[in-house]
Amino acid sequence: MWIRNISIAIIAVFFAACSGSDDSGMGPGGSADDFDRQAMLAHMADNIIIPVYADLDAKLDGLVAAKNAFVSQPDQTNLLALRTAWLEAYKTWQYAEMFNIGKAEEIDYNFQMNVYPTSVTDVENNIAAGSYDLSHVNNNDAVGFPALDYLLYGVGETDTDILAVYNGENGAAYLQYLSDVSDRMKALTSEVLTDWQSLYRDSFVKNTGTSATGSVSKITNDYIYYYEKGLRANKIGIPAGVFSAEPLPDRVEAYYNGEVSRELAMTALDAVKDFFNGVSYNSNPSTNGFADYLNYLNELNAGEDLNALINAQFNTAGDAISGLNPSFSQQIATDNTMMTQAYDELQKAVVLLKVDMVQAFNVSIDYVDADGD
Repeated sequence: MWIRNISIAIIAVFFAACSGSDDSGMGPGGSADDFDRQAMLAHMADNIIIPVYADLDAKLDGLVAAKNAFVSQPDQTNLLALRTAWLEAYKTWQYAEMFNIGKAEEIDYNFQMNVYPTSVTDVENNIAAGSYDLSHVNNNDAVGFPALDYLLYGVGETDTDILAVYNGENGAAYLQYLSDVSDRMKALTSEVLTDWQSLYRDSFVKNTGTSATGSVSKITNDYIYYYEKGLRANKIGIPAGVFSAEPLPDRVEAYYNGEVSRELAMTALDAVKDFFNGVSYNSNPSTNGFADYLNYLNELNAGEDLNALINAQFNTAGDAISGLNPSFSQQIATDNTMMTQAYDELQKAVVLLKVDMVQAFNVSIDYVDADGD
C-alpha cells in the first residue's frame, strides 16, 4: 500500500500548492461559490467548539472536586462519586477530541488525554518512583482518561481490593498520582479553552481560505481524521482485529471499567453526526455545518443527495453499534463478527466524507492513510 500512500501525499501537496490565501470564494473544481464560510466557521467556534470545551472544563472541575474528596477520604462513597465524575467528563470528551486544532494541536492535547490502552507498567513505575514528568511524550500512555480508568477500576479485582490499595502502605503514592493526573487534565483543558476564548477564535473564523492552512481545510481534515482513526479504527477496528491477525480485546476504550465502551462509541458517533449537521452544543438552536455547505452546493453522489447519504450512513452505523454488548471486550469474546460489521458500516461513510465531501469543498486531505484499507 506504500505506493498509494505516496500518491495521496503527492496529490495533497499539489493541491495545497495550488491553493492560495485568497481562495475564500472557490468552490468545487476551483469554481466560484458564494457560501459564507466565515459564518459557518463562526458558528462552529461560538456554538459548538468553545461550548464543548467549556462544558469539558466544567466537568473536569467536578472530577477534580470528586478526586479531592476521595484523596481526603478514600472510601466507597467517594470512589463511586469519582467514577461518576470520570464518566461524565469522558462522555463530554467524545465531543472535544475531534478538534485537534489551534492550541490543542500545539500542545499535543489529545495525546495527553486519551491514549489507550494505558500502560500499566508506566503508571505503576511512575507511582513507585514517586517522581515523574507527566508532560513527557513517554508518559502519553500513562495519563488522561485511560490512566484514570486503570486507577479507578484496575488496581484491584474488587472495590474492596481497590480501596485497600489506596488505604494501604503505598496508598499515599497512588493518591498522589491520581491527583496529579486529574489536575493535569483540568489544566490542559483550561489552557485550550482560554486560548479559544482569548486569541484563537478570531483567527480561526477569519481564515476562510481553502488552502492547507485555511480553517475550512484544517477543520475538515481534523473531523475526517477523527472519524476515520479515532472512532472507526481506535474504538472498533483495532480491538476487533481488523488490522491484526487476532482480535485485541484489551485495546477497547475504558477497558478496566468494562461496561461503557459502547456508550463512549455511541456518544462519539453522535458528536460526529452533530458536528456534520452543525448542531449547536449550547442553547442556540441554529445550525450551520458541513451539511449546510453541501446543500448549498447541491452536491450529489450517483444522483443522490450527498448530505442525505452521509446522514443515512451515520444512522446505519449507529444501529450497528447500538446492537453491540455494552462491553466491547465481551462482544469480541462472544461474537466478534458483530464488531467487524459495525466497523464496515462506519467505513462506508469514509469514502463519502474523504472523497466526495472534500472534493465538494475544494480542500485536500493532509494526512496519509496508513491502515492499508
